[in-house]
Amino acid sequence: MPRTRTTSAALVLALCLAACVGGEPTPPVAGDTDPAADTTATVYPLTVDNCGVEVSFEAPPERVVLLNSAPVAALAALDVLDRVVARAGAFPEEYYTDEVNAAIAGIDSIGEGLDTSGHLQISQEAVLAARPDLVLGLPDGMTREGLAAADVPLIIEPAMCPQGLDAPTFADIEAQVATYGGIFDRREAAADTVASLRQRVADATVSAGGAVDGQRTAAVLYPTVGGGTGYAYGNRSMAHPQLEAAGFANVFGDVDERVFEVTLEEVLDRDPQILVLLHVDGEPGPVEQAVVDLPGADTLTAIRNGDVLVQLFNFTEPPTPLSVDGLERIVDAFGDRR
Repeated sequence: MPRTRTTSAALVLALCLAACVGGEPTPPVAGDTDPAADTTATVYPLTVDNCGVEVSFEAPPERVVLLNSAPVAALAALDVLDRVVARAGAFPEEYYTDEVNAAIAGIDSIGEGLDTSGHLQISQEAVLAARPDLVLGLPDGMTREGLAAADVPLIIEPAMCPQGLDAPTFADIEAQVATYGGIFDRREAAADTVASLRQRVADATVSAGGAVDGQRTAAVLYPTVGGGTGYAYGNRSMAHPQLEAAGFANVFGDVDERVFEVTLEEVLDRDPQILVLLHVDGEPGPVEQAVVDLPGADTLTAIRNGDVLVQLFNFTEPPTPLSVDGLERIVDAFGDRR
């Protein structure tokens, strides 16, 4: 869900998941903490840093309220979805396996209202009524302070923190999986998940032909169906390393923003050969048509050649295991275009 913000230069994690050789992922740089290394049981009380705020846990959470779809893949991998007692927002089935979709369907929904930009509309009172001991996600109208006053800890995906991430990488996905592993006392499962994600990124990078050569360009956009502001993703979004791993240069890679308003004229000027269009829910057809119907869009190379992929928002943003699925989808769609 696009939110225009200027991010700070605070680097959350500097793990290097760089290009690989022969399908083997590059190990972390010496001196960095490897999220796959710690498989010990969590010792409580546990304190973790989230958005620069210390969040403490006396025990593994048992009553989780889920206010966006981004954490689901990690929670499912750690086998703790049964701790979620309430959810709100959109949870498109395309993201998940049949088993995970069945688990989500069994969780009480306390709100599904989204605005035109895909942002959840729900009151803090409705969330607190579920008696959570952990809230994941912070929609408009709620505050960390309000939840803290009710003694409810909050975890936000780091990319959605006010300061954002300086330069997201696939290592940020590993770090957040490890964070959840610690919170829920599932560190061994987190380490296994991290190892699997590393191998999948390595395999996808090899399938895509390795490092970016600058010969093929792409853009990730968030169009507004029905008209209105469009958005593009710069070098402080997960779209940037995702495109690079798929072998494409981000035409907006010189923009030091996560997401920003963009005009068709700016897109035409940069003329990406590949377009990835993001949306929150619903059918992909109207999303692509929203771009195709713009005056002059038919002159875009990507439109002329039909090199357009519409995919759900969490397949790119924020950095989660679903971003690895999104990488694989881009490689599958455009791997033969290089």
